[in-house]
Formats: sequence, structure tokens, C-alpha cells
Amino acid sequence: MAKRVLVVEDNELNLKLFCDLLRAHGHETLAVRDGRDLIAQASDFSPDLVIMDIHLPHVSGMDLIVALKRHAALAAVPVMAVTAYAGKGDEDAVRAAGAQAYVSKPISVKRFVEQVDALL
Repeated sequence: MAKRVLVVEDNELNLKLFCDLLRAHGHETLAVRDGRDLIAQASDFSPDLVIMDIHLPHVSGMDLIVALKRHAALAAVPVMAVTAYAGKGDEDAVRAAGAQAYVSKPISVKRFVEQVDALL
């Protein structure tokens, strides 16, 4: 059964890759380039999963994860963080913010799909 996946990513190539992979696995996607509109867009889209870049312009992906988890209608939606900045302690911080999964860039397509499947 197709699931709805909201992808928050400012890099156009990564956004296309993530959305193409998800659609190839039968999922519906919504691409969000600017996290400042995330809560409104997520509320309208009702995603089954949010894939969140951590380093975004204008607003931190970490702050967006916290905001999602504080929003009553979105709190139960799993979040998979994806970031190029995978330093020591980053995964712990992302999980503490509320993400259920963490994938570092450049992604392994196999690991990306496995993580999505596990969360859905």
C-alpha cells in the first residue's frame, strides 16, 4: 500500500533522488524546500513519514523535528533525519530531538530504502 512521505531538503539533486526513490517504491511524495512552511504543509499532506535534512537555510532541521513532535496531529509521524554533517554525537542529538532514524549523506540507496521501509 502506498504511503505518503514528506521530504524536507534544500538541495535539488538530493530532493530529486529521494523523491524518485520513494516513488519507485510506490510512495506518494511531497517535496518541501523551505522548512519555514513545514508545519502547514505537513498538516495538509498528512504524511506517514517525514524525511528531514538537518542543515537547511532559514531554520534548523533539528528545530523542525522538535516542532513536528510538539504538534498534536503530527507528533506520531516518524522522522528520518538525513545529513551530510555526521559528526560524533550528531546522531544522538538528532534522536534526542525526536527523530526515529538517522542516515548520513552521501546515502547508500539500499540503506535509505531499508530505513524508510522499517519506519513505514
